[in-house]
Amino acid sequence: MMRRRIYMHGHGHGPHGAWPPGPPGPWGFGGRRRGRRGRGDVRAAILALLAERPMHGYEMIQELETRTGGVWRPSPGSVYPTLQLLEDEDLITGEEGEGRRRFTLTDAGRAETGRQGQRPPWEEVTAGVAPEAWSLRDAIAQIAQAAWSVAAAGSEAQQAKALEILKDSRRRLYAILAEGDRPEDDQA
Repeated sequence: MMRRRIYMHGHGHGPHGAWPPGPPGPWGFGGRRRGRRGRGDVRAAILALLAERPMHGYEMIQELETRTGGVWRPSPGSVYPTLQLLEDEDLITGEEGEGRRRFTLTDAGRAETGRQGQRPPWEEVTAGVAPEAWSLRDAIAQIAQAAWSVAAAGSEAQQAKALEILKDSRRRLYAILAEGDRPEDDQA
């Protein structure tokens, strides 16, 4: 008999619920990479994580985000249905405790992880990401957090000043792209 469960979960990032989408870029909207590299194998990642220790769904999402330096944060809408499917296939089992459902591998699940490739799924997601891209992503996240703080707690004057700084920054960043790749002036 197939067991079906409905998992409830929250959404959003940041102090005000859903993170507002920015312009598409190498990480797509909301900090996620777009394209094939950004969509890791959720099934394989869950099995690999559970081979290490029992976890609940949200813990898995956080762990994958941490292991990929924020490049991949699978959505609850992809993790929870996958957990349900794996449980229906008897590869994992869930147990309620402390208000959360903690999952562990079954014997069949351990056998399945033994058949997976040697490279962890989270390394597949981050393969080929340049170190400069990681630094830029971190800087973007820090600026966004600072802007949210001013938006949430700043006076009207402070918010107006922050808005002007952000508009100027946007113009200056686009100007970098407009310059294109050209040799440095000091390297003649």
